Amino acid sequence: MSNKIFVFDTTLRDGEQVPGCQLNTVEKVEIVRELEKLGVDVIEAGFPVSSPGDFKSVVEISKAVTRPIVCALTRAKKEDIDAAAEALKYAKRKRIHTGIGASDVHIRYKFNSTRAKVLEMGVEAVRYAKKFVEDVEFYAEDAGRADPVFLAKMVGEVIKAGATVVNIPDTTGYCLPQDFGNKIKYLFENVKNINRVIIAVHCHNDLGLATANTMAGIENGARQIEVTINGIGERAGNTSMEEIVMILKTHKKLGLETEINTKKIYEVSQKVSKMMNMPIQKNKAIVGANAFAHSSGIHQDGIIKQRENYEIIDPKEVGIDKSKIVLTARSGRAALRYRLKNLKYEIKQEYLNFIYQKFLNLADKKKEINDLDLKQLMIQNQI
Repeated sequence: MSNKIFVFDTTLRDGEQVPGCQLNTVEKVEIVRELEKLGVDVIEAGFPVSSPGDFKSVVEISKAVTRPIVCALTRAKKEDIDAAAEALKYAKRKRIHTGIGASDVHIRYKFNSTRAKVLEMGVEAVRYAKKFVEDVEFYAEDAGRADPVFLAKMVGEVIKAGATVVNIPDTTGYCLPQDFGNKIKYLFENVKNINRVIIAVHCHNDLGLATANTMAGIENGARQIEVTINGIGERAGNTSMEEIVMILKTHKKLGLETEINTKKIYEVSQKVSKMMNMPIQKNKAIVGANAFAHSSGIHQDGIIKQRENYEIIDPKEVGIDKSKIVLTARSGRAALRYRLKNLKYEIKQEYLNFIYQKFLNLADKKKEINDLDLKQLMIQNQI
């Protein structure tokens, strides 16, 4: 089995479904060029049949990039597939992503149908899409809640029909990591022709388990991850690209790698956040403002002595210049001396206790002490 993990970015499709995050075509093209530089393998450009604007965006994105596969989403409907094929006509490398619900909940309440009928529709959609493109991805929507035996049958049949990638989504973010991993494992053990395709995982974060479930999928054989920048997406969001990429880079013992240029992660993260009007929570892993910030005195002392004491990732690896020592009332003498030294103040040991007490008095009044505060503190105490 390959050790490469293909990165399928759906920021411009699933990510853009967040209310208030919609982009126009020019903005999408700007982001897609950054995604190409970042090194993603597949860009899901949109859902062409959904609106004239989405159709146009897929057309223009297809023209804008050369290396990544450009993918268009459809339902298992001929009119959707026709629209996708037309929108992708300028793409250098193209993929149609079609599919249908796999869980009994979707089959009964969304499609008012039966397993047999839904299976037939899915197979027919793949066959029809193959008339337009060689690369067809099939999604078994709500696979996380699907009966494994029926899911295995569906996967096997769409592979026979010509699918090149089969996507196993945890559409509602329902699964526990062990259960989701076992579902992927079950497919590899029970679908005879599964080695003819790439198995993808597409996880949502409704229970905060998207990253864990995606990793469980990878560890059980999935080789494509469907992710978004900053984890944006429907409801509680999708799996964060930056989290999976850096997990794989940090845990080299897994023997798995992506082609992502990790030093561009922070830059792209900031651009997406700004353009989509979607602030990044401060404690967000990898790209949050506090991801490499230290305010506890014990942690600050450890970081100053050796970064690896409290950081498993060098911030430069994700495009951040350096860690931050944030001065608060929880900070210790080592951090104060460190920041003062950066401001060209050399403090002798016998004076450090005195100035530290002055610092604490100020820190109790302010949530965070900045460099200007420190300069004023030193001036007031004639240093």
